Amino acid sequence: MFRAMTIPRKLAVAFLVICASAAVIMTVFYGSFDAIRRATDSSDASQTVLSKLQTLETSILRQNSQFRGFLVTADPTYLKSYGEGRTDYDQTYAELRPLVSDPEMRRNLDTSQRETLAWRRNWGDRLIALVQGGGQQQAQQMVRDAGQSVLTSKAVLPLRAIRDYEAKLLDKEAEHQRATIHMAMMTLVIGGIALIAVAILLAVLLSRTIARPITRLTGSMADLAIGRHDIALRGTDRSDELGDMARAVLVFRDAAVAKRAAETEQARHDAEQKQVVDLLSAHLSRLSGGDLTSAITADMPARYAKLKVDFNETLSQLRALIGAVSDGALAIEGSSNEIAQASEDLARRTESAAASLEQTSGAVGQVEARLKQTTEAAHRSAAGSGAALLAVRDGRGCATQAVQAMERVSASAKGIDQVIEGLDKIAFQTRVLAMNAAVEAGRAGDAGRGFAVVADLVSALAMRAEDEAKNARDQLTTTQADIGTAVDAVGSVDRALGAISDANEQASTLAEHIAADNEAQSAAIGQIASAIAAMDRTIQQNAAMVEQTSATARQLKGEIGELSLKASRFDTGRPVAARTRPAAMRRPAADPVASARPSAVPADADAWLSF
Repeated sequence: MFRAMTIPRKLAVAFLVICASAAVIMTVFYGSFDAIRRATDSSDASQTVLSKLQTLETSILRQNSQFRGFLVTADPTYLKSYGEGRTDYDQTYAELRPLVSDPEMRRNLDTSQRETLAWRRNWGDRLIALVQGGGQQQAQQMVRDAGQSVLTSKAVLPLRAIRDYEAKLLDKEAEHQRATIHMAMMTLVIGGIALIAVAILLAVLLSRTIARPITRLTGSMADLAIGRHDIALRGTDRSDELGDMARAVLVFRDAAVAKRAAETEQARHDAEQKQVVDLLSAHLSRLSGGDLTSAITADMPARYAKLKVDFNETLSQLRALIGAVSDGALAIEGSSNEIAQASEDLARRTESAAASLEQTSGAVGQVEARLKQTTEAAHRSAAGSGAALLAVRDGRGCATQAVQAMERVSASAKGIDQVIEGLDKIAFQTRVLAMNAAVEAGRAGDAGRGFAVVADLVSALAMRAEDEAKNARDQLTTTQADIGTAVDAVGSVDRALGAISDANEQASTLAEHIAADNEAQSAAIGQIASAIAAMDRTIQQNAAMVEQTSATARQLKGEIGELSLKASRFDTGRPVAARTRPAAMRRPAADPVASARPSAVPADADAWLSF
């Protein structure tokens, strides 16, 4: 039955037998050591009880001796030792009582405690108190009269009975411990001999059933490895792993014979494979050089015919893809050139608008200055109305000058209206250009997405410029109306000067009205100046956005050129399309008005830099 087992099962049985034998020995050995441990624990407990019994007896005798010493000498030093004996006794008794397990011995311990407490109460503590009260002679006489009743024998004798009991118990545990140790040693020796015998028996059995057959099988495998295919194999009829190995070696022997027949066929396949690899290597080398026309035309073995078809089809698709990329790059390049040219045109128009706006700002500043002068003259006229009777002729001359100044202001206002109309047209053209730029960015696809955002911002700023121009025209219309009113008022003043002598009070009131109107006109001109300053900032922002648009167009053109250059490295077999070189883009000139701002415009440099 053992021979029919598999090798793992044989090894498992062998190790199981060894482990079982060792487990039995260890179990017996553990039982012996557990008995030794229990005996040792019991012996230690008995030793502890004996030690504490000795401490109790010593404490009782110490109390008695210190008590007698104090009676004789009345020295307080004895009382300190007497107190320590009392404390040691009480503490040791509390620790010892739980350790005494025998009921009779525990009764003896309780008897000793009662006698000790009675001796303290009747003799020790009472006579010590008597001596401390001055009755030393009386206390000594009471001790002599008491005889043996003052002794502590009744408290000590029960302790000695317990000590004798514990000593006998300790001797018995020691004898049991020695017997247990002897049994453990015998178990260890006998079990070791039995375990060695079982191991030797199993080793011989495993050697005959496993080791020797493996050695024979190893020799057969070595013969097979050196080319001997006529070997005879033993053990193929076994039902264990060695039989499986023998049958596997038999299969190897048959496979070696078949291998020789397959080597010739493999050599033929290798030659075909080498031919295919060399052909593919040559065409892939041409493909890596950029030649997309190197299709495979040579014949290939039937096994690799599909590889030829797949290679040619892949090459054709790659050729079409590269051609499409090249055509798309050329188309995008043309669109980017148009976008760049449109950006340059927009930059030039923005510069022109900035120059016109600067001129408008200067004209508005002059009008505002003249209105301030007119206002001051009106105030002076009102202040000097008391002396108007003495300077009628001079007043009429001043009125004439005021009429002329108002006419000049009216003429300047008409010129400002023409400038605002020109700014409105420029803003409209700017918005049209921004819309064209957005259309061109849409044609460019993803590459023009950033340019489209910039074009939208330019369009929004152009619409704001149109709104500001409309507001400026409304303000100018109001100003022209006010100027007409001022001209009429000055004419009335001129006519009223002839009757100043009769209507001095009316002339003073009229002069005050003229001053108020001039102040209102000055405020209106100030609002026009603020609107023109806002338009100037808007134009500057437009110029910055146009510069950004031009830079984006130049970058897009460079990227498209690089893409076209990379695509041209590939030979697709088609004629190369001619690339038109656009005219060099002109970079917008520096802002001619950035360095010189009219004093009428607020110096707010951070306003447009925050854009």
